[in-house]
Amino acid sequence: MSEALYFIAIVPPQEIQEEITQLKMEVAEKYESNHALKSPPHITLHMPFKWKDRKYEALQEVIQSNNAQLKPFTIQLQNFNFFEPRVVFVDVRANEELDKLQKGVVDSCRKQLKLDNANYQNRPFHPHVTIGFRDLKKPMFYEARKEFEQRRINFDFEVRRIDLLKHDGSKWNIIGL
Repeated sequence: MSEALYFIAIVPPQEIQEEITQLKMEVAEKYESNHALKSPPHITLHMPFKWKDRKYEALQEVIQSNNAQLKPFTIQLQNFNFFEPRVVFVDVRANEELDKLQKGVVDSCRKQLKLDNANYQNRPFHPHVTIGFRDLKKPMFYEARKEFEQRRINFDFEVRRIDLLKHDGSKWNIIGL
């Protein structure tokens, strides 16, 4: 039985993706961390999960249903933050609509797909757009932190949809629904 790895996210507009991808490339070159380049810039709503190919339509229906109910709202990406000792990210300003959307996505996946990710019970939702992680060595993390805590960026965009991303064995790709 064939299955694939998926996750559900908000993907910013193309121009913002390009600017954040430049930041990811900078982290890869300066700090030897290129794992973040394996996915487009995104805000994770539901962490990665395995899903059987034969049940793909049910997954697709949940995404489409969430998109049909989504009332557009604005997200602000502002400056940088860190999860010590390995993650550098663009911070997402606190946003009640985003919190509701994430909870709704997780709830609909749990109820309609019987998809329950135990990790959510221990971790509060902390929206962010990763630019360096996993393969970022501790000494490099602290160097990157020194640089990025001084830098300022600001992007606003309207959320009109959520996306499904699928892993192809080497990187994550946005699946058009």
